[in-house]
Amino acid sequence: MIRHVVLFTWNQGATQEQKQRVAAELATLPARIPGVRGYQFGADAGIVAAGNADFALTADFADADAYLVYRNHPAHIEFIDNTINPILAERVSAQFEF
Repeated sequence: MIRHVVLFTWNQGATQEQKQRVAAELATLPARIPGVRGYQFGADAGIVAAGNADFALTADFADADAYLVYRNHPAHIEFIDNTINPILAERVSAQFEF
């Protein structure tokens, strides 16, 4: 199994509507992209504010090939280009086997 982890920090101009759109559109991706076995995401809970990202996502896949299908899928690319990138200040990610 491969777990994909992403942390997003929004730019200062990001509106509440744009942030809500991120979650709404993310919720549609697993049904549109084959190979997603688990998908969790949400805004930072605010427990420790200093240095935290604003939003996190984890996605699980059977193997690296399934992850690459997700990463390269047109629906995912369109989501990144149209919804994430306009409000993105910083993004970090990692993939690991478990």
